[in-house]
Amino acid sequence: MSTSAPAPVDVTEPPPAPKNGLDRYFKISERGSTVSREIRGGFATFFAMAYIIVLNPIILGSAKDMYGHQLDNGQLVTATALTAAFTTLLMGVIGNVPIALAAGLGVNTVVALQLAPRMTWPEAMGMVVLAGFVVMLLVATGLRERVMNAVPLGLRKGIAIGIGLFIMLIGLVDSGFVSRIPDAAQTTVPLQLGANGHLNGWPVLVFVLGVLLTLALLVRKVPGAILISIVVMTVVAVVIDAVAKVPSWGLTTPKWPGNPVEMPDFGLVGNVSIFGGFHRVGLLTGILFVFTVLLSCFFDAMGTIMGISDEAKLTDENGQMPGMNKVLFIDGIAVAAGGASSSSATTCFVESTAGVGEGARTGFANVITGGLFAVALFLTPVATMVPSQAATPALLAVGFLILSGSIRAIDWSDYTIAIPAFVTMLMMPFTYSITNGIGMGFITFTVLRVAAGRAKQVPVAMYVVAAVFAFYYLMPALGLTK
Repeated sequence: MSTSAPAPVDVTEPPPAPKNGLDRYFKISERGSTVSREIRGGFATFFAMAYIIVLNPIILGSAKDMYGHQLDNGQLVTATALTAAFTTLLMGVIGNVPIALAAGLGVNTVVALQLAPRMTWPEAMGMVVLAGFVVMLLVATGLRERVMNAVPLGLRKGIAIGIGLFIMLIGLVDSGFVSRIPDAAQTTVPLQLGANGHLNGWPVLVFVLGVLLTLALLVRKVPGAILISIVVMTVVAVVIDAVAKVPSWGLTTPKWPGNPVEMPDFGLVGNVSIFGGFHRVGLLTGILFVFTVLLSCFFDAMGTIMGISDEAKLTDENGQMPGMNKVLFIDGIAVAAGGASSSSATTCFVESTAGVGEGARTGFANVITGGLFAVALFLTPVATMVPSQAATPALLAVGFLILSGSIRAIDWSDYTIAIPAFVTMLMMPFTYSITNGIGMGFITFTVLRVAAGRAKQVPVAMYVVAAVFAFYYLMPALGLTK
């Protein structure tokens, strides 16, 4: 009688069969999602980032080029919504990931305050287009994906946690729950509770109630928790504004507009000079301008893609996402498209985590978000009536979900990983920049591995990137940023 053990049985369940062509194309069932979840996720992401339709024109429209010319606000609204719609749809249909794109905060400030004053607006936007072409070239050569794959798993988790903390801080600041202490206060403390050290005003109350409602719905595992909270608190805000006559809600006022329909003005689209800026500032300065835009776009998007793909369970056991090169190339197209439309560099938005928190796992959520941005071309007053106080509670909830899912995966006993991850996760919110967090984390990782006698364990790509970041941080001391 044989006593050999029976052959092991493969208990791995095959992915469910697609229900229809839509399901098959976007792999909705395969990724454990449903059409309703994707739709809710698409709406949640749109509402969480719709503020960019208002904020980007404010940042760019308030700046002047070397001749004192300013961009038209209405045309900027159109350019911002149009580019967000196009690139978000492209990422959804081709990349099949729930990562929405729009004009990047931080990059638009660089364009407005560093590039435009030294040249004309078309020339400044030409620099952005060139940065997008360079990103696409780096993707085509495989360099960008090699850089991402060279990042150790523990450091990837640190990046995800840093993004979680960063979006929580964004939510607190945008809602008015915390605010910057003005320079006149002459204090080293950068932030304070509320506007004056205290919580007061109806908008802050809406935010607090929104946070409590969102968390309560999540605890009870209510489907659509984040979207339900955004809708409910928008209604509450509309009622409060009508009754209490709130002086200011910030960027957007929760009030039904008198004229909800506005025709888009495409006057800025295509108004760009690719190489004209080099004649204004010289070859070296022009290259440094492109480099500055490139570095911010490259690593902001890299960190966002890593964090969102990890939270959406789109990565494998090594923390790498299949089809990454396609996603990265679309991000390069988005940077160039932002410059071509004069809306500044377009990049992946960390607020996409709001949709992921709703259950979005595929590019179909992006189709919804992109479609809403397209509708916003004609209904901008309606699209921007959701106050940040109603949308930002989603960022706090999602920030917690990212932290809880990533922090245990870091090997805290290996200081050469734990310390760089710690630096990364803290520097993102403390410097208000994903790029800075990644740069300081990479440099720390490289230095500590070498110091520990483990230099051979550092991929060549990490040495290169750490050196690039070190040069970037030394540029002011070397007199290269004037």
